Amino acid sequence: MPKTEYRIYVVELSKRVFSEHRKFREANPQFNGVLECLYVGMTSKTPKERFEQHKTGYRNKKGYKLSSNIVEKYGSYLRPSLYNHIPPLATRAEALKMEETLALELRRQRYAVWYN
Repeated sequence: MPKTEYRIYVVELSKRVFSEHRKFREANPQFNGVLECLYVGMTSKTPKERFEQHKTGYRNKKGYKLSSNIVEKYGSYLRPSLYNHIPPLATRAEALKMEETLALELRRQRYAVWYN
């Protein structure tokens, strides 16, 4: 059985998310409206497959929604230039840490960012 690898990905969001989603706005007080609004996630699928799951409101076999409402409603497209430099990660824990690291780095660069 092939070993699972995790990938980090970034989705550009419509800037409407900043005006329409209070929690997103509160999470990004540094945002000045100039750069983009982004979602940072991690997946064991390809970024393209995961983005499609978000956009279609993917649910697992038990009926639990496994897609982000923010990406489903506001997601525009993937931003590979912001994540292609990150190699696949061996564990879920490493991927979660890298997701947070990248999200906080992008916030320091004055992007508005949502991550889980």
